[in-house]
Amino acid sequence: MGKPETFPECGALLLYFPPMTAMQSPFPGMDPYLERHWLDVHQSLVTYTRDALNDLLPADLLARTEERVLIDADAGLIRAVHPDVRVQETGGGPSVAAAHAGAGIAVAEPIVLELESEPRTEGYITILDHATGDRLVSVIEFLSPTNKLPGEDRDAFRRKRAEMLSGGVNWVEVDLVRQGAWRDLLQPHVAPREVDAAYRATVRRGQQSRRVVLYPMPLKSALPSIPIPLRPADADVDLNLQELLARAYHNGRYANTDYSQPCDPPLQGEDAEWADRLLREAGKR
Repeated sequence: MGKPETFPECGALLLYFPPMTAMQSPFPGMDPYLERHWLDVHQSLVTYTRDALNDLLPADLLARTEERVLIDADAGLIRAVHPDVRVQETGGGPSVAAAHAGAGIAVAEPIVLELESEPRTEGYITILDHATGDRLVSVIEFLSPTNKLPGEDRDAFRRKRAEMLSGGVNWVEVDLVRQGAWRDLLQPHVAPREVDAAYRATVRRGQQSRRVVLYPMPLKSALPSIPIPLRPADADVDLNLQELLARAYHNGRYANTDYSQPCDPPLQGEDAEWADRLLREAGKR
């Protein structure tokens, strides 16, 4: 932050903030090093998208952030817990356990399975028609790995998407994480095999629920502006993904990223070679 200026007539203090270009990613589009910080980046993108849309939407539409609760129930997050104390309820006669013990029958020792992870929330954006009692018009999702990895979270996500589309709600997905099977999430639609960009966005219109428009986003290219569909009589609004990402990078101080190490997940093949050259030319390696 630069030197503050004081206005004597009102005693106000004006703070100078450097331009956002002061902290730019060396990558022209999505920075793969941000994927390891996805919880923070995701929340920033959701908030900035809400703000950007509210500057673009018609006066009777409004964008809001919403949350869903997730539980990461991967096999590695489940642990066995042996009970330290056993409490038995006694009635008029001997307990079942005591009866079994007296008869020389071994009593099974229970093992309780508990999740080590805590439930977490994941944000998304809704566009509401305020003039009709906040009727839901569109949903914008920034995908996380849980949306693309096999399991209940992905199944629930696909069910919710189908419900929204069947009700005429527009559905937009922005996929800036490489982990997970994006083609499986795309089902029942099938993308051509030659479409293999690192990132992508899809737009589904509630009035054309059988149609998906896919926007491939290669690692080497700047992120595009994508159309956000509204009501049938409204023109689409354009959401500039690159501006949103640049803001998240700057405000999150990701210029401090150690680019000398591989990103997580690591890049492969031609993308890895290209990224190595890019980072060396930028003096990051």
